[in-house]
Amino acid sequence: MVSRLKKFYMNDKIIVPVIAVVVSLFIAAIVMLLIGKNPFIAYGALIYGAFGTEGALINNIMKATPLILTGLAVGFGFRAGLFNIGANGQLIIGALLATYVGAHMSTFPFYLSIPLTLAVGMVGGALWAAIAGWLKVARGAHEVITTIMLNYVAVFIANFVVNGPFQAPGGVPKSPEIAYSARFPDLLTTGATWLSAGIFVALAAVAVVYVIIEKTKTGYEVKAVGLNPYAAEYGGISISKNTILAMAISGALAGLAGTMQVMGVYYRYLGSLGGGMGFDGITIALIGQNDPIGIAFAAFLISSIRTGSNQMQIAGVSKNIVIIIQGIIIFLVAANRLVKSLMFWKKGAEEA
Repeated sequence: MVSRLKKFYMNDKIIVPVIAVVVSLFIAAIVMLLIGKNPFIAYGALIYGAFGTEGALINNIMKATPLILTGLAVGFGFRAGLFNIGANGQLIIGALLATYVGAHMSTFPFYLSIPLTLAVGMVGGALWAAIAGWLKVARGAHEVITTIMLNYVAVFIANFVVNGPFQAPGGVPKSPEIAYSARFPDLLTTGATWLSAGIFVALAAVAVVYVIIEKTKTGYEVKAVGLNPYAAEYGGISISKNTILAMAISGALAGLAGTMQVMGVYYRYLGSLGGGMGFDGITIALIGQNDPIGIAFAAFLISSIRTGSNQMQIAGVSKNIVIIIQGIIIFLVAANRLVKSLMFWKKGAEEA
């Protein structure tokens, strides 16, 4: 019985999010019935809007690409016991620097332009996040406060740059376009919708982060600091080094998310490029249980819900239902201790 319960517990990273999704859909269906809407029609429209056409599927994957990376960024920070609330600012700085470099790559071949632009975007995000890591280590400043403040600083820097020294002609707050050699090639194109090769970079990042966390000394030390910093320090692991390193890796992933938008979607920095993708990373990391593979699935779940919501609205159901679904999923996953306790109770009752 003990071994079976242990095995059941080990699967909670899958079971809890699945239960959360099912329950959220059920509660949202009740809400729809109360307001006089048919949940079957609504969910049918939602699925069709996310997967029913080639254009919908392409749009879905394009939306998921940066969400995977911001989810990985926040999730990696969580593994080190760090609350990186600044993924949005790191995304912005990474995108801005990648745009600047990419705009000067016209004389370079693609096999140099693309890696260089990617690298600069990641370094920009890493350095911006490392500031918060250093402040925590050197001055004891909590990363939640510093990363939130750095978000605003990044926004103001970007607004100044694209409204001044790096503004494209026309008076609109946007940068010049990056060189063609610095753009990701398109894999599929349908009408005005296209799928860039950036999705492969995001999936590669999932694999790399998984290997770092599960197979390397760095990952072991980061997890040890996150689980118990005092025990880790007693075992000879440097808390200071791993705090700054974890923040830098987290920021590099967020910077890569912004770089994806520049190299595969907008081909320039726009005033609203950041949006709320950095904050979406918190949601996705929670749903994915801070596991790289789980984060990838969570990102596709959120992108599917949001992509399909437009079709659901056409069917006469408010897009606010999507907010209800997402909110309930987050609540249930965040309260996974309660969910696991209920599952154990039920399992124990069945075994008795």
